[in-house]
Amino acid sequence: MFTNNPFASTASSLSDGFLQWFLVVMVLLVVLGTIFDVVHKGSARYFFESLRQSRRKGTREVGAAELASIAVRTAVVDVLASGEFCNARRRAAHLLGMYGFVLYVVATAVLVFGYPGAMRAGIWPALWWIGALMVCAGGYWFWFFIRADVAAEGRSPLRVVQADLFVLSLLASTTLGLAWAVTGGGTGALFWFYLAATAFLFGSVPWSKFAHMFFKPAAAFEKRISRANGTRNNLPAPADKPAKLGRQPKHARHY
Repeated sequence: MFTNNPFASTASSLSDGFLQWFLVVMVLLVVLGTIFDVVHKGSARYFFESLRQSRRKGTREVGAAELASIAVRTAVVDVLASGEFCNARRRAAHLLGMYGFVLYVVATAVLVFGYPGAMRAGIWPALWWIGALMVCAGGYWFWFFIRADVAAEGRSPLRVVQADLFVLSLLASTTLGLAWAVTGGGTGALFWFYLAATAFLFGSVPWSKFAHMFFKPAAAFEKRISRANGTRNNLPAPADKPAKLGRQPKHARHY
């Protein structure tokens, strides 16, 4: 089961190229949804305006070498290692979901486009399973045990807000995909539910947090530049220099 291409089971029931066109449509939905999100929310305009303000108000010039170093640190720390998460459990769940999603999407594309109708597809079926299971492990861990309003405030894990749209649709897609593959594949009801959940995942980009994966690296890069040139955009004033506020009373120095 783990070594067979699950999509090969649909070859006898679907017309040639159906799954390939489905994936192309999903890519277009992501592109169009992200563009709509950028235009509607003004994310790109805000980013470039913030970057211009940072350069204008900066107390020092950031050279090309330092700029490249900042870009590398942003990619390694903020993107690849999700350094913005201070909570170790939250970071672990995020990394499981992130790398699982990447693996799952890449393996799906390779199986559909590279091995259409072929039951044997090298290591890619195993990678598809691993990616989907990683998404489920990270997603369900986050949903039931890590969410702040559930873990700290004791609210029901079934409470749903718009910000949950991405993680829930992603979990629905991967869970239905795994259930479909476990039951033998084919084009039964589970298969169409799987496609519907996947279409909802990629079609809901303008209303979910899907597009944030493209904005967060840019925001992290801008934040690091602001710190490097002394601007400290969007950050509160430093609290480590109390001299301007006068001498602190003795009873307040230990807090």
